[in-house]
Amino acid sequence: LHEIIRKTSKEIFIPLTVGGGIRTIDDIQSVLRAGADKVSLNTAVIDNPELIKTASRKFGSSTIVISIEAIKLREGTYEAYTNNGRDATGINPFDWAVRAEELGAGEIIVTSINQEGTGNGFDIDLVRRIAESVSIPVIACGGAGNLDHVYEVLKEGGVDAVSIASLFHYQ
Repeated sequence: LHEIIRKTSKEIFIPLTVGGGIRTIDDIQSVLRAGADKVSLNTAVIDNPELIKTASRKFGSSTIVISIEAIKLREGTYEAYTNNGRDATGINPFDWAVRAEELGAGEIIVTSINQEGTGNGFDIDLVRRIAESVSIPVIACGGAGNLDHVYEVLKEGGVDAVSIASLFHYQ
């Protein structure tokens, strides 16, 4: 991964955020030294929330992005998940967003597992509620099928940015 980060950071001139498998301060330092500008953390900080505080103090809060993967349950409530949406945590994602900000997170990226890969649009309710609960930037992820979906989540979701992949890869 480090070689990919090095090559990518030399070719692009936009902030590069790296996530996946980052569990310790040493892991964060390693990907930052390889050329990443920010790190995205989920499982590690659910397991050890104090990692947010330690990392933001050492590297700056703007470097620490908390990834919240959430599933909308049948009864209409939401639950945060880890390990790429495989493991339930029992954690309310809205409460978790507030806690992550309190601990020093600089941004939050919210992925609706229900919408991810569907192309049916973003979970506006999920991202809006998180965006309304924190003062740090919120990025919506999961569900873009067309540019109207992007416009809709920016307008109605109250988010600061949108993460999209399929529109670039397949359309």
